[in-house]
Amino acid sequence: MKILLTGANGYIGKRLLPLLVEQQHEVVCMVRDMRRFALPEPLKEKVQVVQGDLLLPEGLKQLPTNLDAAYYLVHSMGSNRDDFSEAERIGAENFVAYLNTTSAKQIIYLSGISNDVKLSKHLASRLFVEEVLDKANASLTVLRAAIIIGSGSASFEIIRDLVDKLPVMVTPKWLKSRCQPIAIRDVLFYLAEVLGRKDCYNRNFEIGGPDVLTYREMLLKLAQIRNLKRYILTLPVLTPRLSSYWLYFVTSTNYTLARSLVDSLRNDAVVQDHGIKAVIPHECLPYEQAVRLAFSRIEQNSVLSSWTDALVSGTMPVNYMNYIQVPEHGLLTDKKRLKFDRDPEEVLANIWRIGGERGWYKTDFLWRMRGLLDKMVGGVGLRRGRRSPNELKAGDTIDFWRVLVADKQNRRLLLYAEMKLPGEAWLQFRICQEADGNYLEQLAAYRPHGLVGRLYWYSVLPFHFVIFGGMIQNIISYGKSKPANRLLQESQKS
Repeated sequence: MKILLTGANGYIGKRLLPLLVEQQHEVVCMVRDMRRFALPEPLKEKVQVVQGDLLLPEGLKQLPTNLDAAYYLVHSMGSNRDDFSEAERIGAENFVAYLNTTSAKQIIYLSGISNDVKLSKHLASRLFVEEVLDKANASLTVLRAAIIIGSGSASFEIIRDLVDKLPVMVTPKWLKSRCQPIAIRDVLFYLAEVLGRKDCYNRNFEIGGPDVLTYREMLLKLAQIRNLKRYILTLPVLTPRLSSYWLYFVTSTNYTLARSLVDSLRNDAVVQDHGIKAVIPHECLPYEQAVRLAFSRIEQNSVLSSWTDALVSGTMPVNYMNYIQVPEHGLLTDKKRLKFDRDPEEVLANIWRIGGERGWYKTDFLWRMRGLLDKMVGGVGLRRGRRSPNELKAGDTIDFWRVLVADKQNRRLLLYAEMKLPGEAWLQFRICQEADGNYLEQLAAYRPHGLVGRLYWYSVLPFHFVIFGGMIQNIISYGKSKPANRLLQESQKS
């Protein structure tokens, strides 16, 4: 079958893609920016990638029309838009208008369990998208799921953050709400299994694991799996707004996503319609097994996708790949070059491990302070870490940076700042081979926005001498006892 996969760059899409290819389907991936869609090498010759933006109907004209089915895995909950439901409506309507020009017979949509009378804004928006998609000529199949448990999923990472970081949790009353979590592998199974099945046309299915738990029970069970003793105090005075701020500051999520999650967690998310079992018999993983599997993926450094792959930070421009070249003019820069006599591949490996658990090679406490300040003004902070400790690709996040270029062949790593700044910032590492030896070049570049931006640069300049000077030396010397060579520094304004 020929399938259109929207949301191919998101958490679910990235994991569903190899499964569809393995089943011999012809897959067309729709992404907003082809430059930040890094296909695994084995899939490059088997998948077609097209660029399109569902919010811009004219941008869908280049999409193919000879389709058999389409997956709609798009949502705007984590965006910085206050009107995310309006964006979801526009996107769904544009998608239906396009799909009605194709030969597609089926739309498959992953939604949320929505059985309560008074739904959160997020769940109500998901339900409305279902109604819009149902107006298409193609038959609609909806899978409604609660919390998805898997390495890299937003829900799992938030639960993990809370348990790992807080011995005592003072929590809002929504922890008493009930949920039926489901493992990511079971979600993928159902997404692939309903494809092309006529007995699934024009049907809504609720999917969930075998366990019905409160969110409090989920936290304590994860703590037990991690051999951690945790105490939870529930306070009714924590309003949704205060709860959102609490979740935002404690976990790696951004405030917009925290607010949407808190709003949704007030609703019970328990399967009431078990119709999927009669159509597709399948035993889903229990919660504990799903959690253990997620941690095994993390420990094996085999996290395929993360919720941060999608632009849910609220601070990054959608077209951020336009910044893959550091501008030549209007910049304030701190450039350092250091000659070294070590194997360049070892230095490159240190560059590729920057951030996350490894840290930033110099004065990590200052980086943590900067991350905390970023959180206080609505930024992403340092809590996101990185998807893998030793692998990088364009679009990955490293703490409060976004990877623009991760070119091992040319030994270049370029990061773009996702923190709140009165300007734009880049951090680039390059290993240069010259006639007299190998050099590591480290460039911190900043394009200020007005006077405030310039004042910011000069206010942090004293810290640069400590941080960046030590960082380049430690990147070279990490794991080696021999001291680095003399530092060549070039701080300039262009």
